[in-house]
Amino acid sequence: MAKFNLLIGAATSGCGKTTFTMGLLRVLRDRGLRVQPFKCGPDYIDPLFHHQASGVESVNLDTFMSSPEHVRELFHHYGDDADVCVIEGAMGLFDGYDGSRGSAAEVAMLLDVPVLLLVNARAVAYSVAPLIHGFRHFNPALRLAGVVFNFVASDRQLATLRRACEDVGVPCMGSLPRCEALAIPSRHLGLTIEERDRMEQLIQRADEVVKKGASSLLASACEASNNIQRATISEPTSSDSVSSHSHGVVSKTFAIARDAAFNFTYRANLDALRARGTIHFFSPLHDHELPACDLLYLPGGYPELFAQELAANQPMRQAIRDYAEAGGHIVAECGGFMYLCHDIDGVPMCDVLPMSATMQGARLHLGYRKMQWNGSLFKGHEFHYSTIREESLPSTVERICLQQRATGEDVETPLYKYKNVLAGYTHWYWADRTTLS
Repeated sequence: MAKFNLLIGAATSGCGKTTFTMGLLRVLRDRGLRVQPFKCGPDYIDPLFHHQASGVESVNLDTFMSSPEHVRELFHHYGDDADVCVIEGAMGLFDGYDGSRGSAAEVAMLLDVPVLLLVNARAVAYSVAPLIHGFRHFNPALRLAGVVFNFVASDRQLATLRRACEDVGVPCMGSLPRCEALAIPSRHLGLTIEERDRMEQLIQRADEVVKKGASSLLASACEASNNIQRATISEPTSSDSVSSHSHGVVSKTFAIARDAAFNFTYRANLDALRARGTIHFFSPLHDHELPACDLLYLPGGYPELFAQELAANQPMRQAIRDYAEAGGHIVAECGGFMYLCHDIDGVPMCDVLPMSATMQGARLHLGYRKMQWNGSLFKGHEFHYSTIREESLPSTVERICLQQRATGEDVETPLYKYKNVLAGYTHWYWADRTTLS
């Protein structure tokens, strides 16, 4: 059975990968193809954009947080029933956490997926030839399918860029014009109904540009999938409760926060929980009761943008505080961690942890993290601008371990423990059990 797989890589960051990927996903979906999106690396935001563009939840493929075997299993598990698998890369094609380790190129070679190289054509002409030559020959194991030029200023420039491709022997599979309307104005897009409408307008514009500017790429995708019966993609279930039980595993119930304030999750993590029991999604913004559960999971998101609304829902804040004080098991990451604090810049939160979160003096904390705890190695990713103010922690709150970067250096990113509450800034990846030693 024919299948079209493609990784969208870029020469550098800022080439427009996400916008191009969204447009491509929408075009392929609208042509009746079953599309499965993926994202290289630990990013939790781009997969939300993929979902809106394609109607299908995206899956992260990360070679630091999980083993090569797990990455292959994910790709086949989620992609085998699709007509087209589109993987969006991260940063430049060979940019990883340690040289090219953890890069999009590593994922492409691991899965033997061809790469479409997106090149920023601003202020470049025939000198793009040695750049493309370098990407083609730097690692013989990488399959470069072709190039798409973005931000092209004129037909004259495009003719020169096409000649550069011909002289290097790499197909030019399309071009996109300079268009300020295609820039993603905010990483917060899609959080509210109003923002989702703005994102939908952006996706529709990207759809039109990709249809016009990447016709040869689209023709290749459709030709490779032309013997597959086309099917209409349906929206994933909106049910509040989804369950899938594994034989021989004691069934558990998991309550997971999911709304505009809390939405940074990995699909494979949630499916790993589904394999062990039942998931109940709830909204700290709008619901007033906490679902009965064996474990409460508060993922990351943007609680600082919805601090007043979260504070106004006093019944939910009280329910979570009561659950924690009664010994309930809670895992809170980043935004969920901030929600458990006494306040965010003076706005009251759940007051489970006697500390304050603040956006004052905001600076980016970013990078892979790992830690040894209880005899196991855990891996994850840290991404936040806020900081935590802790005056003097009571003896009931512990800093239980220190974390490290991917390359082994210590970082001041603690994991806090209070009763049966585990909370900190790192987003942990637990779907790959083989990485836990």
